[in-house]
Amino acid sequence: MALFKISTIFILLLLLSCSEEKKKDSSESSVKTPNIILILADDQGWGDLSSSGNTNLNTPHIDSLKNKGASFENFYVQPVCSPTRAEILTGRHFTRMGVYDTSSGGERINLNETTLAELLKDAGYRTAAFGKWHNGMQPPYHPNSRGFNRFYGFASGHWGNYFSPMLEDNGELVKGKGFLVDDLTNQGLKFIEEDTTTPFFLYLPYNTPHSPMQVPDMYWDKMKSKPLNLVSEDNLEEDLRFTQAALAMVENIDYNVGRVTNKIKKLGLEKETILIYLSDNGPNAYRWNGGMRGKKGSVDEGGVRTPFYIQWANHIEQGLNIKEIASGMDILPTLFGLLSLPINTEKPIDGKDLSPLLLGKSMNLKNRLVYNHWNGKTSVRSQQFRLDEENRLYDINADRAQTNDVSKQYPKITDSLIEAKNDWEKETILITKKNDNRDFTIGYPTAIFTQLPARDGTANGNIKRSNQWPNDSFFTNWKSVTDSITWNVEVLEDGHFQVELYYTCPEIDLGSSIELSYENSKIAKKITEPFDPQLTGMENDRVPRMESYVKDFKPLELGVIILKKGTGTLTLKALEIPGSQVGDFRLLQFKRLD
Repeated sequence: MALFKISTIFILLLLLSCSEEKKKDSSESSVKTPNIILILADDQGWGDLSSSGNTNLNTPHIDSLKNKGASFENFYVQPVCSPTRAEILTGRHFTRMGVYDTSSGGERINLNETTLAELLKDAGYRTAAFGKWHNGMQPPYHPNSRGFNRFYGFASGHWGNYFSPMLEDNGELVKGKGFLVDDLTNQGLKFIEEDTTTPFFLYLPYNTPHSPMQVPDMYWDKMKSKPLNLVSEDNLEEDLRFTQAALAMVENIDYNVGRVTNKIKKLGLEKETILIYLSDNGPNAYRWNGGMRGKKGSVDEGGVRTPFYIQWANHIEQGLNIKEIASGMDILPTLFGLLSLPINTEKPIDGKDLSPLLLGKSMNLKNRLVYNHWNGKTSVRSQQFRLDEENRLYDINADRAQTNDVSKQYPKITDSLIEAKNDWEKETILITKKNDNRDFTIGYPTAIFTQLPARDGTANGNIKRSNQWPNDSFFTNWKSVTDSITWNVEVLEDGHFQVELYYTCPEIDLGSSIELSYENSKIAKKITEPFDPQLTGMENDRVPRMESYVKDFKPLELGVIILKKGTGTLTLKALEIPGSQVGDFRLLQFKRLD
């Protein structure tokens, strides 16, 4: 009997021990799958933060990410928006995957690429993106088809109004609530709160300080009369009012970064969350940028260097400063290195896993090169040097301003970097505007909504675009039955689609009949309700814009069109125009019915 009691006690102790070990394993497992928050500013320069030494503004919340985590001293992205986003999302050179422009389809990531969101979703993460996508609008290029369970924002390159504008929520057109960056952050905070037990990936690609230069009064009032202690070295080209507006917008970003970090703390998630902050290219105008040459669009240091801060409490040493050169392509492999997860992609990753550097270990990266490319120009960065687009060589360690060409002093290094540049261009630049044969897609089986905006259309006849920059433009001057708007499309699967046309038309010009046709399928409707709002935007602009002003557009149900799988031309035209014009056109929204 005593032996039975001893055996029973032994078994109970063993089970208790196993239970405790299981709890320990579960705890360790949860540490290996932290939440990830990736915050991306739009057109903010390296110098647009107080942590970079800029005394013109104050960014304590962003600075805190640097102080509580690690910063990369030499972190590079591409000179403009879409290429940088593509590299962050895939870990691969943007030139490999169909990205060569910032509008009209040239911003799309090829469908055979795998995104960070898809990989994390497969690993059990819930995923969301709130903000500016800029890597494809029509599914399956749309974020909801690239691994994001939730998308709220706009898929175009820039937006014409930052105060309660038209946005989309998982493809459905909606009206925003308040200042856009605040609104996007509100959505992000709700997403975090929805489920604090399942790991999440929150992508916050903000739209500022990209123009138009709009910001709430509380930030503008603080900045508009503030003396600028630091200005561009090329200060004859600096628009000081533009600078003040940009810095006010960055201070608003900082406020929202603070809201995110405070929410993480309040929910007790700080030790379980990786926070990343960076920008997508150099500043969108000449202003103080640490003396570096170039701005947005340039392949010089000033056009491609960005602050990069990453915080993971109790894992990444506070205040760690990393000197090794790094790239936006490194984010994906580095995150998976931190997560100890395999990267299951069909195509090889171009970026490097830099997680050892973040965890206090050394890496041999002395032969690494980072390539920057845009508009036919390529520069190459080694750990010490940059070879610019004209094959001039600069010792960045001693001359980050790129003032002294040392190519004659280092002929072998110059020749090797020229050879590397030429080889890289031959290997990676695959799709350009001249050979891009991808049509705009409709009818993706799992997508309810597909949007075809004026941005992606071709105007024929008298029709004109409201502005040379297409991303947030509309079509106007539609005056003849011989005028038309066309899209080269690929219907991915047969279907019936309810179509809405977004238009404006003054009462005097009512009565035009509009026809939408594709192959043998046609629908038509007469415009019978006037809608003629004024252009807006100028009342909120702190400086005059170069993009199109905007206005509201009214939806008109055109009817149900039957689309058959295949490629062809979708045509929008007028059958009759009783007045002087049809009106202005903004977009078509397709809703799958079957």
